Amino acid sequence: MDIAGRYTLEREVGRGGMGAVWLGTDRVLGRQVALKRLGLAPGAGTTDFERAEREARLAARLNHPHVVAVFDLIEEADDHWLVMEYVEGRTLSELVREDGALTPDEAAPLLRQAADALAAAHESGIVHRDVKPSNILVTAEGQVKLSDFGIARAEADASLTQTGLVTGSPAYLAPEVASGQMATAAADVWSLGATAYHALAGTPPYEVGDNLMGALYRIVHEEPPHLANAGWLGGLLDNTMTKDPADRWPMAEVRDFLAGGPVGAPTYVERADTRTVTVARDTPPPAPLPVAPDRTHSDGTQVLAPAPPPPPSAAHRRGPSGAVIGVLLGLAVVLLFLLFAWLFGAFDNPDDPTSVSSTPSSSPSDPSQPEETPSSSAPDPEVRVEQMQAFVTDYAALAVDDPRTSWQMLTPDFQRASGGFGNYKKFWDQWSSAIPANIEADPDALTVTYDITYTREDGGTDESDTVTLQLVEDGDGFLIGGES
Repeated sequence: MDIAGRYTLEREVGRGGMGAVWLGTDRVLGRQVALKRLGLAPGAGTTDFERAEREARLAARLNHPHVVAVFDLIEEADDHWLVMEYVEGRTLSELVREDGALTPDEAAPLLRQAADALAAAHESGIVHRDVKPSNILVTAEGQVKLSDFGIARAEADASLTQTGLVTGSPAYLAPEVASGQMATAAADVWSLGATAYHALAGTPPYEVGDNLMGALYRIVHEEPPHLANAGWLGGLLDNTMTKDPADRWPMAEVRDFLAGGPVGAPTYVERADTRTVTVARDTPPPAPLPVAPDRTHSDGTQVLAPAPPPPPSAAHRRGPSGAVIGVLLGLAVVLLFLLFAWLFGAFDNPDDPTSVSSTPSSSPSDPSQPEETPSSSAPDPEVRVEQMQAFVTDYAALAVDDPRTSWQMLTPDFQRASGGFGNYKKFWDQWSSAIPANIEADPDALTVTYDITYTREDGGTDESDTVTLQLVEDGDGFLIGGES
């Protein structure tokens, strides 16, 4: 079949709610293309050419490597065709259906690319409004392309909100959209979180089936479903699938979290009272809390919800255990012994070589004995300067040789400000050495300023810079809290 005297249709490769997609050939440029034959929009009597124009305009406006490019829009006779980049691969929904649920490490690179595309869309004032696994194309090489901006909306375009229709796929709708409110960038964040849930669980977060109104009610009124095996992506689900849009991460932070990988991500533990607790990365995560079935799908699959907190143990109901009572009795004996010793002068007797004294045996004025230094005294400023200088030297060397370890020398806030571990590692991987010099430390302000020379890994021209680090005390050491 010939379209517009230029495109030859070969075979149908997909079908969606808005029409069929065909593989074709652009005979002018000699390349394969995808052509979407537009169907009927919901509630419309004719093909929605205006909607196709919106998709073409917004997709062309993005021009992003992870967005399916739109080349042409054709009206021929009674048919309307959208000519797009052809992406050979499977949708994320097909991938999960055919290969099973993904692990967090398998899902994260795919989700990161989709988040990158959506972050760019949001920066351009575009809300996708239909983020779901079937709109995420994945090539055999793992490259992701986000498709179907058919119901996307620019912030200044309210045309789609005037129809009174709820747009988007029900299982992935944000609660505010399911209740009829306008979709914002935060709604895309929820939908990407729901997509992540589907990728990790193998099933959507909400089963729609024939009961659309029931599904919408659950989305609006129930707490988001909990996924016990989300691993290090648990934090992503917690901060995207949260009911209040104001509490969700912006899409750029979602992208950076995913780029950081498990090393750059805190370990999140989901508690039965739905609050999130962050524990140290080097602490093994506790076993998942027990969960109770919330409902059962028609295919027998159970969606799990957090179990109620366990009742107090028998030991709590009985009161202190025998071991606790033994410890208390032991303390009482020690106190009695100390009282007895005090009454009979065992303390503060400088002439008794067997006495136990709580004060120095010599007076403070005794020049032969140095005064005791309080344990809480501040470190010597000169020592502090040396410690700060050594920290900077060690950090620069470690960042070149082992960026995964040096990444832990940044505070969590500065890790996020650095764009995630992926960007951090990319910067340090280009250098074979980084040598700081002229290190000046201010122990009062906890700042270190130094000159640094970077030597390129590929033998290119060296680079120099002057850096000031803002340090944060961390026990006996430091963390980097900022850079200028």
